[in-house]
Amino acid sequence: MKLLVLDTSTEWCSAALWLEGTVHARRELAEQRHSSLILPMVDALLKETGISLRALDGIGYGAGPGSFTGLRIACAVTQGLAFGADLPVVGVSTLESLAAQTGAERVLTLLDARMTEVYWAAYERDGEDWRTTLAPRLAAPDSVFVPDAADWAGAGNGFAVLDAGVRAELAARLTQIDETLMPDAAAMAPLAARAFARGAAADAAAAAPIYLRDKVALTVQERRAKKTA
Repeated sequence: MKLLVLDTSTEWCSAALWLEGTVHARRELAEQRHSSLILPMVDALLKETGISLRALDGIGYGAGPGSFTGLRIACAVTQGLAFGADLPVVGVSTLESLAAQTGAERVLTLLDARMTEVYWAAYERDGEDWRTTLAPRLAAPDSVFVPDAADWAGAGNGFAVLDAGVRAELAARLTQIDETLMPDAAAMAPLAARAFARGAAADAAAAAPIYLRDKVALTVQERRAKKTA
């Protein structure tokens, strides 16, 4: 199986090619430059490997949760490339991709959602795949909890924004925390490959972000209330 995978869900921009189990990847801290970086990354990977877009079996993309603008960029680029090359697509959870970067069997994943909130979920390894124990959600940091089971690890930059007390409480229940892990196309590549293998691919028109928040900014009153709290 030959796949292209894209992710622009956070401040990082990344692209990867999955070629029969071998991964070729590009990754750069983009800040607000995702739209100008992602296509050159794709072009560089295709030239590096000598593969044409039409020779691929499909395209995977970081579906979210994550940045509103970043998720839209990933979907738009995926759709444009897929329509042009007549390829199916599959969305990959950014939170699940954090779990996949650990060596743990059970992983609590947190991403900084800004506005004093976090995106989080919990996953357990199921053979080569991951089973969702707690579905992705948006919540205040102090509402995050560790499921009732032993040997949970923590992953994602959401841990870095937790209040010291909340972090200490979670750390007492977790075997390890790696707050440096971020969604990444290379980590999503095997997840996308397994999704394609089990028939989860869809037409490019079906590509859509996973939005867990319906607003991008707080009102003045909401900011004051949060600050007071």
